[in-house]
Amino acid sequence: MKLARRKLLRWLAGAAAFPAVSRTALAQNYPARPARIISGFPPGGISDTYARLIAQWLSMQLGQQFIVENRPGAGGNLAAETVAKAAPDGYTLLLTTSADAWNATLYQNLNFNIVRDFVPVGTISRGAGLMVVNPTLAVKTVPELIAYAKEHPGKVTVASAGIGSAPHMFWELFRGKTGVDMVHVPYRGGGPAVVDLLAGQVQVYFGTFPSTIEQVRAGKLRALAVTTTARAPVLPDVPAMSEYLPGFEASIYVGIAAPRGTPSAIVDKLNQTLGGALADATIKRRIAELGDAPLALSPAEFTKLVAAEYDKWAGVIRVAGVRAE
Repeated sequence: MKLARRKLLRWLAGAAAFPAVSRTALAQNYPARPARIISGFPPGGISDTYARLIAQWLSMQLGQQFIVENRPGAGGNLAAETVAKAAPDGYTLLLTTSADAWNATLYQNLNFNIVRDFVPVGTISRGAGLMVVNPTLAVKTVPELIAYAKEHPGKVTVASAGIGSAPHMFWELFRGKTGVDMVHVPYRGGGPAVVDLLAGQVQVYFGTFPSTIEQVRAGKLRALAVTTTARAPVLPDVPAMSEYLPGFEASIYVGIAAPRGTPSAIVDKLNQTLGGALADATIKRRIAELGDAPLALSPAEFTKLVAAEYDKWAGVIRVAGVRAE
């Protein structure tokens, strides 16, 4: 009996060690074939730019092709659902952004849950928005805009790139904190919104840096604030919104997520490789050109960020009563 018991204990010890050995081997062999990064937005946009930038880096560093696949639609939900239902083997990844966190509340009856069905792998960047106005609007600061809007309720128009877009969410956060009454004009994308803003058809916009900074530098638009808690190095004279509204923070993170159940060894390997990208001078310069800042978080830190963004934007959306069509 003692001999049998010793054999059993040795077998249990070996069985307990097997998962660790197999996980290590899995990470060492990954990737053994091409992988996909699914982006929920069309080619040419900033999300697509990030997907291709990181796909190229992963391909060079890991020795297999990482192929970008664009699946636009429903504010990024089509891409997220595709990845949520994929095999959790590291070969189908999601280029995820803050939109995935607020879509969970904005859209009803989704077939996936951004918190439950994904493993946050690692972050790439975080970017501020820029509150701009057409120069014909007689305001030069955020307090002046708030006062003017309250004196002329329903007379000031604020554009967005559509219901559920970042400019729309940033506007709803601003509206909730100030109580101003402006007329929201949703467009089908940021391009048409900026065109009408420049033409004076609408007056206010919470744009991305790439879509607005050159017009600000040329004097065609007036920047009132960046939407983060600190000023942007590329526009040091433009105040942070939190200087007027303490605690105001609205930004967009970009990162990589995998289906729930993806082995931790693969997640860690991808995270370490992403960290290498964010330490690379060329990658950092490209992120800066896009108006963003590199953001290197561990999977655990990224998980906390997603949960915090989910809670934050759920509150904003519920108070505003917004629903995506």
